Amino acid sequence: MNKLVLFNNSIITDLLNTRSGETKFGEHVQTLTSVSNIYDALKNLDVTHVIFGIPEDVGVFANHGKSGTSSTWEATIKILLNTQSNTFNVPNKVLILGHLDFSEEQEVISKLKQNNPKHISKARKLVTEIDKHIVDLVSKIVSAGKIPIAIGGGHNNAYGMIKGTSLALKQPVNSINFDAHTDFRALEGRHSGNGFSYAYAEGFLKRYFVFGLHENYTSSDIFSQFKDNKHLDYNTYEAVVVRHEKKFLAELQRAESHVNKSKFGIEIDCDAIINTPSSAQTPSGFTVEKTRQFLHHFAKLNNVNYLHICEASAKKKNAAQVGKLISYLITDFIRSNSNKND
Repeated sequence: MNKLVLFNNSIITDLLNTRSGETKFGEHVQTLTSVSNIYDALKNLDVTHVIFGIPEDVGVFANHGKSGTSSTWEATIKILLNTQSNTFNVPNKVLILGHLDFSEEQEVISKLKQNNPKHISKARKLVTEIDKHIVDLVSKIVSAGKIPIAIGGGHNNAYGMIKGTSLALKQPVNSINFDAHTDFRALEGRHSGNGFSYAYAEGFLKRYFVFGLHENYTSSDIFSQFKDNKHLDYNTYEAVVVRHEKKFLAELQRAESHVNKSKFGIEIDCDAIINTPSSAQTPSGFTVEKTRQFLHHFAKLNNVNYLHICEASAKKKNAAQVGKLISYLITDFIRSNSNKND
């Protein structure tokens, strides 16, 4: 846990904007005071959800993507803490754990060039090291019977979310991914485009569904791979939204039947949401409303074991909007997940 930087009441006080007659989310969340014996501390704490940040760009860099995902955690937590605490938002069983500090890795890639194959190779080795820290933390959270909510970083961290959950549960897990891309690329060294393919190849991921795949940005090889494997399934954004060949609600149910046979995690790649600042921002994608409906549908299922929101890029001019969007998703998930059904 040498990378874990705990959140504390002093940070909360600095970030809170209190107003008379109002109660904020941050006034009732819980925190930890020590990084030692994280498992025991979580096990004995009366919380259901554990929120933590992954501020890094390394996986995106290693996939030749645009940086910016390292700042999303900071942008989000400022907004989340100042969300209202009320009948709909009850934060007393939410733990804000903190973030994993990858500043050293960020410093390394700041000196690398994406057009240099040796530099890309070095970045991919760094991603493998980052994986270990994500796996360790997530496995402890899930083993303690809590549901992790990870914010920020690239989609490379899906690997750590899946593997950590799988190790804690001692079984392969499934995944539903709201994404314009499969991130099921070749096993060529770790990066943000192959978290799921690595997890699948190593036996931690069993059944996988990509919701809203973009036809213009998916190779023939990927489509063939999914067609030939009963564990892999998808729908496309164009089929659901553009051509109306498939109905949104019916596709939610079809995806549910694919992943809800056992424990699964929810992945939200902000690349899939129209005009959301991200590593691969799209002018054509799902609305925020559809994204929230998707999340509500899967969050209320008993088998859900984690939420991972990634790839958003919070620059200074849009940080508040990015933070607000992700805060909506976090609170939607907690509300729906706290009222589960079969």
